Amino acid sequence: MRDEIVARIDGMREWAVELQRGLVAIPALDPSSGGDGEHDKAVWLEGVLRALPFDSIERFDAPDPRAKHGVRPNLVARVRGRSSAKTVWLMSHLDVVPPGELSLWTGDPWTLRVKDGRLYGRGVEDNHQAAVASLLVARAFLDAGQRPPVDLALLFCADEETGSRYGAEWLVAERSELFGRHDVFLVPDAGNPEGTLLEVAEKSIWWIKIRTVGKQCHGSTPEQGINAFRAASDLVVRLGSLYQTFATRDELFEPPISTFEPTKKDANVPNVNTIPGDDVFYVDARVLPQIPLADVEAEIRRLAAEVAVVHRVTITIEDVQRAEAAPGTPPQAPVVRCVADAAQAVYGVSPRPMGIGGGTVAAVFRRAGYPAVVYARLDDSAHQPDEYCVLDNLIGDAKVFALTLLATEP
Repeated sequence: MRDEIVARIDGMREWAVELQRGLVAIPALDPSSGGDGEHDKAVWLEGVLRALPFDSIERFDAPDPRAKHGVRPNLVARVRGRSSAKTVWLMSHLDVVPPGELSLWTGDPWTLRVKDGRLYGRGVEDNHQAAVASLLVARAFLDAGQRPPVDLALLFCADEETGSRYGAEWLVAERSELFGRHDVFLVPDAGNPEGTLLEVAEKSIWWIKIRTVGKQCHGSTPEQGINAFRAASDLVVRLGSLYQTFATRDELFEPPISTFEPTKKDANVPNVNTIPGDDVFYVDARVLPQIPLADVEAEIRRLAAEVAVVHRVTITIEDVQRAEAAPGTPPQAPVVRCVADAAQAVYGVSPRPMGIGGGTVAAVFRRAGYPAVVYARLDDSAHQPDEYCVLDNLIGDAKVFALTLLATEP
């Protein structure tokens, strides 16, 4: 069966391109990005699914009054296995990000272009590569008339790009009956060009807004005011000590340390000759799971209190995004071993289980108690102008997922 499934996937290149063409043509932008949501793309994809003999196809609409027809659709298509004691879930997402500055594209972002083995268009890598690869796996078994050893479920989620509130999180909270306690998840939403990144854990994420309030005055009479920008700058420098305070290392992660970086800064005064009395900057913290965010917060507040006294300012700290790390998938878990073996067979590489600082939707399933592995072979062109997918990677990933499914024991 293994050789037949792999051969069938190899023979689906033209179908893979046509699927990408159809998906790219439907933007599926979040309402906060000026779009209507995923409704039209879900309807198109459901038509593709119903042309195949899946054992079941279901749509689950998360309510969102901002979106078209007031819903954010999520699709589930199942292929029954020889045993239904466990389900292997292949999860991808329907939504994409806006194209950004159109002048930086060499073609229409919503029209697929094929050149030199690459497919160009918004969403082709993030996350159509995963969606199409999962369809290839299912069709290979269906066309062969073969049952995998366990159930296979394709999950096409809404809202991954803006937090999964109407996608994976909603399904886990509102449709928990979909998932069995022995299920495992493959989430092809991160990777590297070599195919050696096998993500099993993520750091805590804390995006922080820090506001410093002093007193505005004329630039020629600084003694009459309190420079909020100067105080904020002092705090930015002091925050560098977080690297020493929280110096724990964990070699599972790359980088193996927690990071605390000042990033965005809001504009303060519009002219040069005014001392600002109000200043706002942001910090992006990626913290190893063994360090509680509460400890980091306490230290930041201590540093802020020192600055407030020295500069006679008021400092407020506000969460922009805050998520404690989900429990990691153990590197020794069977699904990790199966994916690593499959990648070795397909790509001739030995993926290393590791943790990352970025966040993926896999964390939603890990928090719910399911083993979840993030794996794909990607050039990492996501969110960029001229986003592209390497067709060989798409086909190779489908083979990796198929071999993982075949190696999964009930």
